[in-house]
Amino acid sequence: MDRSVLILGGSGQAGSDTAALLRLWYPTLPLTIAGRDLDRAQRVADELGTATAVTIDLSRRDLGLAETNHSAVIATLWDDRLNGLHYAQDHGLPYLSISSGLLDIGPEIVAGAQRSSAAPVLVASHLMAGIAVLATLDSVREFARVDTVRVGVALDDTDTGGPAGIADLERWSAVTSAGLVRRDGVFTWLAEADAQADVSTVDGTALPGQSIPVLDVPSLALATGAPNVRVDFAVGETPSRRRGEPASIDIRIDLDGTDQAGNPVSRTHHVVHPDGQRPLTALGIALGAERLLGLNGTRPTPGIHTPESLIDPAYAMRRMREAGASLG
Repeated sequence: MDRSVLILGGSGQAGSDTAALLRLWYPTLPLTIAGRDLDRAQRVADELGTATAVTIDLSRRDLGLAETNHSAVIATLWDDRLNGLHYAQDHGLPYLSISSGLLDIGPEIVAGAQRSSAAPVLVASHLMAGIAVLATLDSVREFARVDTVRVGVALDDTDTGGPAGIADLERWSAVTSAGLVRRDGVFTWLAEADAQADVSTVDGTALPGQSIPVLDVPSLALATGAPNVRVDFAVGETPSRRRGEPASIDIRIDLDGTDQAGNPVSRTHHVVHPDGQRPLTALGIALGAERLLGLNGTRPTPGIHTPESLIDPAYAMRRMREAGASLG
């Protein structure tokens, strides 16, 4: 490919980690690291090789860019004016976003739908850009019917991300403290008191958490057909840090349903990464970018997509293991 992947926020945590992963997978893939601080972006580009650095202006529809020779636009920051999306649509480029969240997704979906023939839009504002969803979907393969899906994510309180990620969490929490679940087939909002729930980590420790309104809930509900789906999120001291090790992340997946013979089945799985959420978030973005570029499978058609509609869960799990996650 002679055109570069434009990574908005490419010098931040999520952007730079994603760029490093894409470089690992595709050593000759051109990358453009876009940020507000050109010196910082240039340092990231220099470390990557086969990369350039630019500054962007998200208040402008053209992003303030003179060059338009790009293959995709990856927004690893809050595209509040949707100019990253508009730029992608204006140039017929695939677009991926991770910061809209369930509560901010409306304008992005409408913009994508109004120009649905312009380019594929991957809405990946899920936990870790869809990693929890993909891990869960890989786990349900032995089920003939899924009745209940419950996912609990335990994030260490020293691992809440960079400035962009923290700003996203603050923005979402300022909008509502309610939770979203699927209960008996109905998507239901929970009052703050009802949203409270513990998240059990791999060593059995329970961290106080709550149901949160994330895209993982409708993605899991609609992909599995399960009438009962809940995703809880807890922030606290993870088991690894209690042992004096670096902060980890723990994704607990509880499933209930029936097997091919109609027998009741219950399963619990954990996905743990010893280095916390950063490598898994970067992996989720990189998997989406890889798919949008047609580097793993055919290029997706124009329109709105989600991670589970494009990425094979078994392939995602293989990449998780390569990235250092343990699955059990």
